[in-house]
Amino acid sequence: MENKKEGIGEVETKYYTFAQPPNELVLESGHKLGPITIAYETYGNLNRQKDNVILVLHAFSGDAHAAGYLKSEEKPGWWDDMIGPGKAFDTDKYFVICSNIIGGCKGSTGPSSINPSTNKPYGLDFPHITIRDMIEAQKHLIEHLGIDKILCVTGGSMGGMQALQWIASYPEKVLSCIPIATTLKHSPQQIAFDEVGRQSIMADPSWLNGNYYEKGQPVRGLSVARMIGHITYMSDQSMEEKFSRRLKDENYSFSFKTDFEVEGYLRYRGDSFVKRFDANSYLYITKAMDYFDLSGKKLTQKDKKHDIKFLVLSFESDWLYPSYQSREIVKQIRKKYIDVMYCEIKSTYGHDSFLVEVDAQTNLIKHFLDKIKG
Repeated sequence: MENKKEGIGEVETKYYTFAQPPNELVLESGHKLGPITIAYETYGNLNRQKDNVILVLHAFSGDAHAAGYLKSEEKPGWWDDMIGPGKAFDTDKYFVICSNIIGGCKGSTGPSSINPSTNKPYGLDFPHITIRDMIEAQKHLIEHLGIDKILCVTGGSMGGMQALQWIASYPEKVLSCIPIATTLKHSPQQIAFDEVGRQSIMADPSWLNGNYYEKGQPVRGLSVARMIGHITYMSDQSMEEKFSRRLKDENYSFSFKTDFEVEGYLRYRGDSFVKRFDANSYLYITKAMDYFDLSGKKLTQKDKKHDIKFLVLSFESDWLYPSYQSREIVKQIRKKYIDVMYCEIKSTYGHDSFLVEVDAQTNLIKHFLDKIKG
């Protein structure tokens, strides 16, 4: 409990509801969604000029709780090492906002939310959402908070996609962008991993075509999907260092029990995930990532002056979002003569590096943000 007094300390998740009928949010698909609730947290203080805002955008299974401690939990937020006094996103200087995406299951409106027209969970009646729709919802939140311009948008993995979408959708509202371990579009391999995860969920008899909320969710399918995903988050080297071929017992069981430590670890990860995440959200969010495409001229397509500075970060051992995809982001930015810094950070942690390599990211981000004037 003593740790809760360090860094940011205790925090509280807040909620904002908008898009009340008949003013629902029109989604990229053409469908409407409303009312919409957004769960969000803030850290630090908004200054008088309201020009010290950093919008942190979470990855696939993340949520609004990026830093500090919730009263009911012992673990800090998912980027606590990066957000707080003196940290990369220094809350002595900046007002940091993190919101849960629409389509998620951590307080924002998603497929497990109650559909006001049926008074039952949406399930597959929830409309398909895109990364652009997530940004539209965030924009409503930002406006609700009275903020006109954002000093920096940042995030890793799917958070990086959202940061890039902010630039594509509202370049006039953002001064700088730090996309980390991300891409302009999913490759066929990335779509393939997502599809295998989705199929494992939909093949579970307990999925019930998405209408499982009264009976319990498809834990087997969701667990397998998470196990597949978790393999892609690590690197060959980090798995070797963490598990090698170590056995749980001294000898092989000559059965399908968990002989190897890596097998037990993946099962533990899968079992833990089903307790905190909704299977239908898994389907909708992975599909949103697959639809995301800012390749070609789409990142900076608008005929507007892009007075935005970029810091693009990737990690040497990340094979889920390899560095060549970050270099493609840099290439597209440089074509528009926009200021961009790029760094590939040496790391053995694979895609998870953006959550682990705190010191290297902190040095780069602090130096970068010091040059951005609100």
